[in-house]
Amino acid sequence: MIGRVEKRFGLYPEKLTADRAYGSAEMLGWHVHERGIEPHIPVFDKSARSDGTFEREDFTYDRESDVYFCPAGKMLTCKGTLVNDGATLMYRASKYDCDPCTLKPRCSPNAPARKIPRSIHEGARNMARDIAKTDAYLTSRRERKKIEMLFAHLKRILQLGRLRLRGAERRA
Repeated sequence: MIGRVEKRFGLYPEKLTADRAYGSAEMLGWHVHERGIEPHIPVFDKSARSDGTFEREDFTYDRESDVYFCPAGKMLTCKGTLVNDGATLMYRASKYDCDPCTLKPRCSPNAPARKIPRSIHEGARNMARDIAKTDAYLTSRRERKKIEMLFAHLKRILQLGRLRLRGAERRA
């Protein structure tokens, strides 16, 4: 749709506001790296933990060295092999570092060593997280809710339940 609007009207967005469904790593990476659009989108994130163990945010990422550091200061490295969906790098700690560590019960209680998955689109995800802390994000979120309410009313009150904005391009 971005390409169609640009082609037809000569408009290209500086920012894009959407809901969490568009906050996947691949989608954010596409917006930021391929299109150069500022994403005002909540990040779809499953890294939170409820079992009391350390979360990914407790580990420090060093961009220059491309390594993570655990809360005890030990290094987690990556071999550069893409895993799972082909868009994830796995950073692993050494078993020899984890075994004597006093933080092991809170870090990796059920594994010999800690491992942290990192998306290859993590830079775009971090950009979206940083934008979410700004006043501009709150404004765009408020504006998006107004637009979505208008469409909800069109669908419900005016019974336009099959309203579609996508489809084949019209020939002019």
